[in-house]
Amino acid sequence: MGQPKLLLPWGHSTVLATVADAFLGAGLDPVLVVVGPGSEALRAALTGRPVRLVENPDPEGEMLRSVRCGLSAAPKDADAFAVSPADLPGLTAELIRGLLTGHERLGGKITVPVWQGRRGHPLIFAAELRAEVLSRFDGVGLRGLLEAHAAEVREWPAPDASPLLDFDTPEDYARGLARWKTARAGGDPR
Repeated sequence: MGQPKLLLPWGHSTVLATVADAFLGAGLDPVLVVVGPGSEALRAALTGRPVRLVENPDPEGEMLRSVRCGLSAAPKDADAFAVSPADLPGLTAELIRGLLTGHERLGGKITVPVWQGRRGHPLIFAAELRAEVLSRFDGVGLRGLLEAHAAEVREWPAPDASPLLDFDTPEDYARGLARWKTARAGGDPR
């Protein structure tokens, strides 16, 4: 991206703050945000939000390392975990609440949002799988969890494409921002 993508503008905020606000607005508590050492700008972007920052000492490693840092810092009495990359600013509190309700209603150990046959984020999984995520799936990440428990995965139909719309290039960001502006103007964001 040529710059920290989580600090790019999104609406009246940043990408990171927008995603954090969606999880907070969905009523999740605590909301843990995993950051690397020396991430002062990311920390500043979250100022005033009741999130708990967790440091990943190896932010250049695989994403599973960040997931493990968050799980290790999470309350031991949690019922389930919602895990998402922070570059999905199209996520909304309403969508996350719907996914959580779907997780309870569908009755599986793992729930994943699906849009037009493609799986996205956030991924919800039962707390009983925490130890497994902390000790397995190196090199494959949470995809390994989905494969190991394929019979226990439930797919929740997402109301739009936002669970899939992360961005890794300036073009991805421009497309996502255009979709968001269209949706805000009352058009179809798809």
